[in-house]
Amino acid sequence: MKHVLAVLVENKPGALTRVSGLFSRRGFNIENIAVGETLTPGISRMTITVEGSENLIEQVMKQLHKLINVIRVSNLSAEPSVMRELMLIKVRAEVGSRSDIQQIVETFRGKVVDVSPNSMVIEITGNEEKMEAIKLLLEHFGILETVRTGKVALLRGSKITKGT
Repeated sequence: MKHVLAVLVENKPGALTRVSGLFSRRGFNIENIAVGETLTPGISRMTITVEGSENLIEQVMKQLHKLINVIRVSNLSAEPSVMRELMLIKVRAEVGSRSDIQQIVETFRGKVVDVSPNSMVIEITGNEEKMEAIKLLLEHFGILETVRTGKVALLRGSKITKGT
């Protein structure tokens, strides 16, 4: 089962290395990781997607709590959350196929962010299923390149992940 963990850390050198090293030592593959500043100065938030059983994730969370610079660890998969990621797709786009590509992009509420004589770059946000669906539809035009941010997530409602 996939789990999405929110890890609040002091924004200090080596914090990311310590967190990722813990996963590596435990034999876990980090599926994706997104890191950014929070509203609190000096605090960053890592959103980490990893696969494993409930028991194994619980053990990892306990070990994360023990690391230097780690303030709080939450399993967002265990609570109602909003999860999204961003993907940029560069697709081959000859003049005759651009309107078809544009129609697909609009259906998925995406944006064309760059156009060149032979290609288009598309920006799409959403869940993993949406990302895979648009890629499937654009494949026959010729996908030249993709890049994804990894998941970011927030708890639903007024509940927040605090670092105090």
